[in-house]
This record gives sequence, structure tokens and C-alpha cells, in this order.
Amino acid sequence: MGREIPLAVILGCAGSKLSKNERALFKETNPFGLILFERNCVNPDQVKALTNEFRHVIGQEGAPVFIDQEGGRVTRLKPPHWRHPPPAQSFVDLANLKGEKIASKAIQLNFRLIAEDLHALGINVDCTPVLDIPIACADPIIGDRALGTDLELIKKLATAICDGLLSGRVLPVIKHIPGHGRALVDSHIDLPTVDATFEELTETDFEPFRSFNDMPLAMTAHIIFSEIDENNPVTNSRRVIEKVVRGYIGYDGLLISDDLSMQALSGGIKERTWEALDAGCDLVLHCNGKMDEMISVVAGAENMTDKACERWSRATQLLPAAGDFNVQDTLSQFNDLMVV
Repeated sequence: MGREIPLAVILGCAGSKLSKNERALFKETNPFGLILFERNCVNPDQVKALTNEFRHVIGQEGAPVFIDQEGGRVTRLKPPHWRHPPPAQSFVDLANLKGEKIASKAIQLNFRLIAEDLHALGINVDCTPVLDIPIACADPIIGDRALGTDLELIKKLATAICDGLLSGRVLPVIKHIPGHGRALVDSHIDLPTVDATFEELTETDFEPFRSFNDMPLAMTAHIIFSEIDENNPVTNSRRVIEKVVRGYIGYDGLLISDDLSMQALSGGIKERTWEALDAGCDLVLHCNGKMDEMISVVAGAENMTDKACERWSRATQLLPAAGDFNVQDTLSQFNDLMVV
């Protein structure tokens, strides 16, 4: 991996630059990566300085920096410095109006533009596409972030998203494996339980993830699938990770927990960290930048396993060399396709 084996954690930070305590923690513990939120993104020069500073502190030029730049409600980089991309539902609507081919091309261009923004800032991982299939009565936390409910359209649009990001030298993260679409409550504030049978889940929820089991990175769902493990959410369930994620779905990429500070999980932060890694997550994610919680995360974590390091190495090999790219021409093509 080009550096001492990192701690199996992705951490946030509190502000627009690293504090003295954050620098000390990162230098001492060598976290795998950093994740950015709107609070961390003021303007392009500042974000670039922040990503450079993180990599300098841990001594690794190519260390991963993550962001959730989906578009719509989940957009961390916003105007006036960055374009505000549309939500996934816009491309589902476009497919219904102008056809799947045009929608797929539009979403590919959209994410190629996003990748250009991210790469310029030193951000090399985007936590998207959302492959969850929301049911009619689901909590709206997924909602218009999803790529609809038609399996074939989901596959076409998600393929275009991944192509757009990868061609711009940004790694995608499929989420929330093995499916968040049936959640009746928001896992940020409560623990959803899904009672659907294994057969029902294989016909719907699991299918998009099975189709993208060759993607380099995936993020877990904080959801209980009661027929498989009635006691533990996916993130902390060895049974679900082994039987469903690694087994039925066949996913062998780098598996990342969703945010450990979400209220779907119980117990202390240190305990949550240990349980997720013990269940089979390669990495744990902690987002809020609270120093006391980050100290607990690193206390509960271990260095990445050899297998996790190999999975990351495979992921980086997917990124192409730099090539010519015209932002204005691409934006013009995108805007033309989006006219209805």
C-alpha cells in the first residue's frame, strides 16, 4: 500500500482545516482515510489544502479522501464554487421521458463532471451509487437518491455512474449493501428491521448489488434482516456479511461500514468499532469529527488485514491515467440531454 499498514478506520474532521489535536491523532494512529462533509468545504483552495494536509500528516500521497457527492439532497460541494448536481430521480424521470439510452448518457456525463470537481480537490472516492430499491412505504431517507425500482434501469444507470467516476479517476462506493430500500425508519436515528424472506430479498433488494459485485468499494446498511440475523444489523452481523454480502451476492471488494455514530447502532463507539470489524467489515467509517468519539474509534480498531490491503490495491488499479477532458463541452452535452 506504499506506507505502514493503516488503521482500519476512515475519520472525519471538525472544520475547514485540521486542528492541532486532529493532526496529532492522525499522525499517531495512521487512519486509512478521511471523509469530508459540507462543514469541511468552503472553497476550492481551502479543500485542496485540507486534503493535502491530511496526506502530509499521515505521510501518504495517495491516501483516500472520501465524500458523499450524490447530487440532490446529498451534496457536500455546493454553489457558488461548485455545480449542484441533480438527484438520481431526475435521471429516472429522464429515462421515462426520453429513453434509457439518453438517461444513461446524461448520468454518465453528470458523474464525469463530478469526478473532475473531486479530482481537482484531491478527493478520490465518491460514496455513490445508491443501489437501494425503496418500497412505497419506506422512510424517505433514501427516496430520490435511489435509481428507481426497475432492476434493469437501475443496472444501466448505476453502470453509467461508475463509468463516469472511474473515467475521472474517482472510485465509486456502492451502497447500502445488501439493501436499505425496505427500511421504515431512518437508520440515522433508529434501527430498521426488515422481515422480508430471503427469497423475496434475492428477487429484489440483493439483485443490484449482485450485479455490481465487481465494484471496488461497498458500504454496509445499518439494518436488521430478521430472517438471516434477528439480533444484529448488517454492519455488525458476521452471519449476514458471510452468507449474503460475501456469499450470495459474491462481493469481494473493500467493505466499509456506514457511519458508526448513527443511532441505528447500540453500545459505545469503541464497541461498535470492534463489532463491525469482527463481523467482517474491512474498514469502519466515523463521520462527525468529534474528537472524543474518534479517540474511541481508534481505540477499538486494528490495522487493516492483509486481505483488506489487497482489496484496496485492486481498487486503485482501476483508475486510468490522466487524459484530456473539456469541462465546458461536457457540461454543454449534459445540459442538452437534460432538456425535456
